[in-house]
Amino acid sequence: MPQPFHLALHVDDLDAARAFYGELLGCAEGRSAETWVDFDFFGHQLSLHRGQPVAGSDTGLVGETAVPMPHFGVVLDMAGFRALASRLEVQGVDFILPPQGRFQGMPGEQWTMFLADPAGNALEFKAYPDPAGTFAA
Repeated sequence: MPQPFHLALHVDDLDAARAFYGELLGCAEGRSAETWVDFDFFGHQLSLHRGQPVAGSDTGLVGETAVPMPHFGVVLDMAGFRALASRLEVQGVDFILPPQGRFQGMPGEQWTMFLADPAGNALEFKAYPDPAGTFAA
């Protein structure tokens, strides 16, 4: 079983972050103080601190798709990915890149989607039809 990671990011509005991560994504809130809040981000510890978010205006090329850089996210199983994609679509989320498949029939075949939190931090959610594809070369 992989160990959970810890990631700390700046957000400019803790209430908006709580609505996005807690209500929209369904992440349980953990400890908090006046200037920060922790979330159980799909089994990982995400600490959001009030401050100036990192401006992400660069892109990286994955296949022929430009993806936002920097970004972070989580690998879900296919059922979890489909459920989250459906929930986000029903909520009218403005995707950076909508749910889509890529690398079909190749090692690392995957489904992915990108969106930004209210502070502009880019997130990627992905799933592999074959879980071994996570680290396929």
